[in-house]
Amino acid sequence: MSGELPLNINIKEPRWDQSTFVGRANHFFTVTDPRNILLSNEQLENARKIIHDYRQGVVPPGLTENELWQAKYIYDSAFHPDTGEKMILIGRMSAQVPMNMTITGCMMTFYRTTPAVLFWQWINQSFNAVVNYTNRSGDAPLTVKELGTAYVSATTGAVATALGLNALTKHVSPLIGRFVPFAAVAAANCINIPLMRQRELKVGIPITDENGNRLGESANAAKQAITQVVISRILMAAPGMAIPPFIMNTLEKKAFLKRFPWMSAPIQVGLVGFCLVFATPLCCALFPQKRGSSPWSSSLTAFRPLVES
Repeated sequence: MSGELPLNINIKEPRWDQSTFVGRANHFFTVTDPRNILLSNEQLENARKIIHDYRQGVVPPGLTENELWQAKYIYDSAFHPDTGEKMILIGRMSAQVPMNMTITGCMMTFYRTTPAVLFWQWINQSFNAVVNYTNRSGDAPLTVKELGTAYVSATTGAVATALGLNALTKHVSPLIGRFVPFAAVAAANCINIPLMRQRELKVGIPITDENGNRLGESANAAKQAITQVVISRILMAAPGMAIPPFIMNTLEKKAFLKRFPWMSAPIQVGLVGFCLVFATPLCCALFPQKRGSSPWSSSLTAFRPLVES
């Protein structure tokens, strides 16, 4: 072994205490950091080498603990935890805020016509499908049929909800109509997540002891984990889809947007992005990954696709 850094640092677990909300929030703020999508292939490969070498007992000279943790989170942001494969860029955790802010902002700007609703709900669920596939579990991988069923069902549910509510809100305040995309996203999550996790509902998710040894599977734990994912995703979308409508409803009455109506979409995307920067990691941190006197682990299937809309 070379170098002075000890080899007993557990980089298989997050750096911060995951039994507390603050610890989980720190972890997810790091995991979802959008700046990681700007990293070059050279930086990603360097991080992978550092992590691989450290796991083999090799420490590069001069490597500090902070640099090791930085490499771990860079590695985790780009490489699949089960397969070690480099993930599709837009399916990575670090891409969730920029991708969701763009799609959600456009959904909330172009929601009045049927073609616009169809297009943006389709784009949103297509993005979700990419995220689901990219972050599929190595323990219970999604089949093409399962992914396709979830994709078609969620898209249909989102479009039906959006079009139905648009019809109902034609004769009410325009402000009410701005919340239709949020209702559509919530409906899609309620459909998409259970379908995507149907195998886990049937066979359960791994149960582990305090040392991480696998004891078996639990369908009840899967139901609890999936319910928490649904709640987290809806709450995650809420600030970005509930606050901007009030702001945009006021701004569109001002002279500036009347003169430059094309600025509506960029402003809305920016507002959604500001909300998501905080809502994404904080809502990911709402529920612990392991819980109970004999911790159950939902693997990364209950967490990694958590950030989609």
